[in-house]
Amino acid sequence: MQPLLHHAATALGWRGIVVPDVAVLGHQVSAVVRVRADVHEWRSANGWPPQPDPSWFRSWFEPAAHDRLPVPAVELVGVLVGESTVDHALQSCGTLMTLAPCSVVLPPPQDDRAWPLMELDYYGIGVVSVDEAGTAELLVPPEDRSTEFGPSLFGRWLLEVLYDRVLKEVPAEARVHG
Repeated sequence: MQPLLHHAATALGWRGIVVPDVAVLGHQVSAVVRVRADVHEWRSANGWPPQPDPSWFRSWFEPAAHDRLPVPAVELVGVLVGESTVDHALQSCGTLMTLAPCSVVLPPPQDDRAWPLMELDYYGIGVVSVDEAGTAELLVPPEDRSTEFGPSLFGRWLLEVLYDRVLKEVPAEARVHG
């Protein structure tokens, strides 16, 4: 599935590292991120590893515990979801589109029935069709509505989870070229 996700990200014009199989709010999604090399270097040099534990973020509300907080070392370019129905796609992208553009990755239609794309387009959810050979077609471009919602503690925590995954799963030389 990962090569198909790379083809989908390319069709969307999303440059970055694909982090597959991220469990978020009861959904399995994939994220496209870019490592902020300068921030990563600073955090590494100053002892600020990724903090994916949600309890650590709850402590941010206790100023006595944290007088400084780390800057995010990754940027969330977009979210890819693989769903089989419009309703599931809307559920998967619903909260996530407050953080970054969200697109559904679909196989090409197997018959004359097409997905009802108008509803996804209305909500700003993108649609990419990718076949087994890796041919990707952008059917509906996603909208970036994250600025309408502003930053959130959940979004900041997700960036730490993604940063942790990138450091554990992606070779160092691939992080700068993603």
